[in-house]
Amino acid sequence: MEEIKQVIIVRKDIEMSTGKLVAQACHASLSSYLDAVEKDEKVASAWLREGEKKIVLKTNDLETLVKLFNAFKYKNIPCALVSDAGLTEVPPGTKTALGVGPWKGTEIDAFTRVLKLL
Repeated sequence: MEEIKQVIIVRKDIEMSTGKLVAQACHASLSSYLDAVEKDEKVASAWLREGEKKIVLKTNDLETLVKLFNAFKYKNIPCALVSDAGLTEVPPGTKTALGVGPWKGTEIDAFTRVLKLL
């Protein structure tokens, strides 16, 4: 069976403490996982059994994050775009992170291979 993984993409063009960045990545991971359960429970379950592989990448602009979100939605790949509530470090509605998968690695990589590791 093909590798199943989750990718989390965080914005590095906005000021966030390490704790805030990690919290946003966690929101993206969990929300995207829940979307995966709805789309294909077998894939989500296999990911859990196989050790929950996660890759964390970065982008330096909102436009890239939104374009990726729209591309994954179009391809029906589980994903979740995180918009912050604005209670601490960033204004309300700031898009901070994108979770993708768990899903087939080759399908995720087709869109994310140009991004660098966080």
